Amino acid sequence: MTSKALISAVVCILSAQLGSAQTNELADDWKPSVLNQPGQQYPQVNSQRYARFRIVAPQAQSVRVSLGRGGTALTKGEDGVWTGITAEPLDEGFHYYRLTVDGGTFNDPGTLNFYGSTRWESGIEVPAHDQDFYALKDVPHGRVQQVLFPSKLTNTVIARVAYVYTPPDYDKDWSKRYPVLYLQHGWGENEYAWWNQGRANLIMDNLIAEGKARPFIIVMTYGLTNEGPGPGGRGRRGAGGNPFAAASAAFESVLVGELIPYIDANFRTLTDQPNRAMAGLSMGGAQTRAITLRNLDKFSYIGLFSGGVISTNDVLNTPGFREKVKLVFCSTGSRENPGAIKANHEALNEIGIKNVAYVSPDTGHEFQTWRRSLREFAPLLFRD
Repeated sequence: MTSKALISAVVCILSAQLGSAQTNELADDWKPSVLNQPGQQYPQVNSQRYARFRIVAPQAQSVRVSLGRGGTALTKGEDGVWTGITAEPLDEGFHYYRLTVDGGTFNDPGTLNFYGSTRWESGIEVPAHDQDFYALKDVPHGRVQQVLFPSKLTNTVIARVAYVYTPPDYDKDWSKRYPVLYLQHGWGENEYAWWNQGRANLIMDNLIAEGKARPFIIVMTYGLTNEGPGPGGRGRRGAGGNPFAAASAAFESVLVGELIPYIDANFRTLTDQPNRAMAGLSMGGAQTRAITLRNLDKFSYIGLFSGGVISTNDVLNTPGFREKVKLVFCSTGSRENPGAIKANHEALNEIGIKNVAYVSPDTGHEFQTWRRSLREFAPLLFRD
């Protein structure tokens, strides 16, 4: 190689390294997460979706944050303050996380808490490019109210809890009745999840204001009885040794036998099958599948968000499915199993079942997938 060629090659390499270094620089536009406690500056998120943490723990020997691939180890400063930045950008949307301090599990005192993984967790919101659809806007807003309904089936001492979203015009025309969507959370979550983490009420307010969805009621309740086997439950396994099947059956008794009659008796609902839907995320999607297939006289729309599929075998083995079910909706994140969702969609099309498959771009098993799923599902409901 000539000296000129050698010099030229070195210049090219240095230029490439310099360009790479400039590209990998973190943007210094950090902002506190919108889920921080009032007045708290940390955690922070920048425009590249990195998260930065600051934890005051002068006596601690190690502090880790569960976010990031393998978690993020924080570094202790001379002032006893631990700081650190995730090694890679986070996906857009809401994330649960926790601190591990000297082997113990704690929440970040800088953030609000959200119930997930069967415990109250810290939460962080990474601004999404499409966050407008669940933003708080100057539009008419519906109401989310807590209701307590009796449950003899689970021997509840006082009552079980549900949250009910009523659309913006619910209190304006007392002669009007509304369809109902029963919307279920995932494993480790509770009846707070959809309106708190998921922002279901704001999604609906915005869709209704834009004329994209028909106003309807949403009912959100705890999806486990804690009386049978399965996640959160106790007792013997069900037939065939399947704890989830038994837990799902126990919840089905509460939903169909107690909650639906209570909602129909206390809210202005349209009580016929064409005006009732059920959907859920993850475990709630699996419950939706099991419950709706056994109760097609109660539900006409079925939505599974990262919760499996309604297969061709389900259709063929469930009497009356073709006549009673108006729509099957199955969704997933692009980092989950989009191939399975799309293949099932094509299979249902081949046997003439009306269905929609949705894949959330650049998300996994997380609330941004499910927020987007609700945005896509809601406009399809109760249009006949």
